[in-house]
Amino acid sequence: MQPEMINPRRRQLLGAAAMGLAAGLALAGQAQAQGTAGSAAFAPLKRIEAGLLSIGYAEAGRPGGPAVLLLHGWPYDIHSYVDVAPLLAAAGYRVIIPYLRGYGTTRFLSPETVRNGQQSALAVDMIALLDALGIQQAVVAGYDWGARTADIMAVLWPERCKALVSVSGYLIGSPEANKTPLPPRAELSWWYQFYFATSRGRAGYEAYRRDFARLIWQIASPQWNFDDATFERSAQAFDNPDHVSIVIHNYRWRLGLAQGERQYDALERRLAEAPTIGVPAITLEGDANGAPHPDPASYAKRFTGRYAHRLVRGGIGHNLPQEAPHQFAQAVIDADAA
Repeated sequence: MQPEMINPRRRQLLGAAAMGLAAGLALAGQAQAQGTAGSAAFAPLKRIEAGLLSIGYAEAGRPGGPAVLLLHGWPYDIHSYVDVAPLLAAAGYRVIIPYLRGYGTTRFLSPETVRNGQQSALAVDMIALLDALGIQQAVVAGYDWGARTADIMAVLWPERCKALVSVSGYLIGSPEANKTPLPPRAELSWWYQFYFATSRGRAGYEAYRRDFARLIWQIASPQWNFDDATFERSAQAFDNPDHVSIVIHNYRWRLGLAQGERQYDALERRLAEAPTIGVPAITLEGDANGAPHPDPASYAKRFTGRYAHRLVRGGIGHNLPQEAPHQFAQAVIDADAA
């Protein structure tokens, strides 16, 4: 089945909501493609018990509005969406931006819970969050770890996902598939994954997590001129006591060097089949993404519902929602309107 393209002219914005979004996008355009500096902030964060976690999250917009769940990546945090959230709020959405397990104010409820970073566990966390918030269905959007989590939610719980926005497209994988070696140049781009496979890598990340994150930001977004305040605002999220354990387990699990938990085995077997995504979807890619990412042509057929891919130009790197907030917000709105 060929993907059906989303018509970007189809909108469901009315009255003041549409006017508010248009004004917000105009202001963003005046600031070129890049987001604001580190002075922007969310309202006081909220917290809710959901599944295995007490999840810290930011919220914006109308409580009764259609829900949007925005998921961050590594090594970033919820502030990737600090400029996206007000745009979507102006369009009438209820915007939820949680810290993933191991980041910011999110904590495990029990010290006995395995600090597991495998892909399905993060998606189960987000379904538990929607349940705890009483949200039956949401537009789910993300990049990096957040895109993978959003993709998995759309596959395993399509009834909970009204639409999907995924930076770098289809990111669902499996340890078995990851055993296949890549050409040397491609392997080089995953240098940190191999570093984390060693005890030296874990100790190095523990000791230098801020330096490490800054280096990844610079490599992944070589044209993003973020300032110290912008970086430090996000770097505080890495002080979470579980952060290193979650990150190291995530990358070791991907390579088959760390075990997952049995409770997720059935989910991982389904994901290992590379199932298609049938919900309306828009995938995005920055024209200056320095992080490893697949060619859009390699995953287009994995999206079988209404689908469109957009290349975001202007020196936009891996952290696309923070570097190009108005384009990201527009993608959410257009996917929802499909």
